[in-house]
Order: sequence, then C-alpha cells, then structure tokens
Amino acid sequence: MSVRLGSLSVGHPTSVFRAAILVAALAPLAACEWFTDFKRQPSVVTWEALDSAGVRGNPQTSVPITGSAVPGFAVSYAALPPTIDSMSTLRNPTAPDSTSLLNGRKYYTINCAVCHGLTGRGDGTATKYGVFPFPLVGDRGRGLSDGYIFGMIRNGRGNMPPYNRIEEKDRWDVVNYVRGLQGVLPAVATGPLAAPGVTGQALPGATTLGPTRPVPYTAAQMQTIGGTREPAAPDTAGRGATDSTRAARPPREGDR
Repeated sequence: MSVRLGSLSVGHPTSVFRAAILVAALAPLAACEWFTDFKRQPSVVTWEALDSAGVRGNPQTSVPITGSAVPGFAVSYAALPPTIDSMSTLRNPTAPDSTSLLNGRKYYTINCAVCHGLTGRGDGTATKYGVFPFPLVGDRGRGLSDGYIFGMIRNGRGNMPPYNRIEEKDRWDVVNYVRGLQGVLPAVATGPLAAPGVTGQALPGATTLGPTRPVPYTAAQMQTIGGTREPAAPDTAGRGATDSTRAARPPREGDR
C-alpha cells in the first residue's frame, strides 16, 4: 500500500525517508512569527545607560546639553548674508591653545582643504573642477570676524555648502586654525595629518552629539560636560576612543 503526499508517492523506503526529511525541515517554521505588526522591536527607554550600542545625535533645534553661543531659535540656518552678518559680533570663546589648533587642523583638513587648500590659499583640489577659488590668507579673509567665519561654516553661503555637522565647539577650533593660517596667530602646521586611510590620532575624537558616546543620564555625568574641554560621560563601549588609546587599555570581557 502506498500513500500519495502531494506529488510524492510514499511507500518505498526512499520516499518515506525523503518525506521525513521534508517534514523535519518544515517543522521549525511552525514556530516562526511571520507577521508581528512591529509589536516586538528593540527599544531604549528614557535615560537608559547603553553599554553596547550608541545613540543618534540630537535633532536640529533641540535644546543642547552644553548650552549654545547662539540658540537655533534666535538665528536661523538660512544661507543668507543678513543671517550670517548677525553672527559677526559673536566672540570666540575658545582659547587658541595647542589642543584647539590641533583639533581645528583635523576638521579643516577633512572638510575645508578640498576647496580652500591645505594652506588656505584657495587652491584646493575642487577648484580644478569648477569650484570658485576663495583664499583665506589674504586681506579679505583676515578682515572677516571670528563670528562671521563661524557663521559661514554653520550656514554656508553661495558656493560654500553648510558644514553644520562640525559641532559648535569644534567650529571655533576651525576658526582658530584659520587664524593661524592667516598669520593672525603664530604659524600652525599644515598638510595631511597622515597617509590616506590612516585613522586613530589623525581623526577628530568623539563629539557631543555624535553616535559614539552614550547620552549622560545621571546628574554627576551631566555636570562633567559643563565646559568645552571637560571630560564627557564615560564611553563604556570604547567606541569613542582612538585606535591607539583603545589598544592601550586592558582588554575587557566582550572585546573582540
């Protein structure tokens, strides 16, 4: 006697064996939920400490945790001359020390040198492909106020796109570095910080709003970030560290 299972005739030992394999393969699928209606998702509760995952940056116009020289609701992000002129009187709150100039050099080399050139002479690679050259080291550039340069980086204008992804405190570091290129400050180092593809110390570190640092969730951690140079909340996952510092710390359970 044989039994037909679909197009498979069950009766021969080989057919029975094949049918058993088919049933065994399909059995786990009976426990699968194909349509969950998004009922079950990974989620993070408010102020939860994250040890293994980063968080997205704060949305634009949200209240910053470290204050702001000019709040978003007071000065728009429009790339218009009056808007940028309104920031011309801003005072640079960051001293041009070695830490600021090095950080400014990193951001300048990554974001600005492609147009303005590594030495600020307006001879960046992009000018070979139709971008209008704008030197920063001439009298015109030196005549711009710190606040105006800050606003240009923030909003962009004309040929220059906005670079608001450079955070506020880092933007002032770029302003300091530009002043160094102009000779307003003592001479600064120029040129690439490392060969192409090299990371580690050649790149800026963790930022306040970037996804490399968990949100501070205790009063003590909030107090540690009150200043522009104060230590931020601990990066327990080690993602914000540079390659060199990450290699220097003792290995922890879960490291790969």
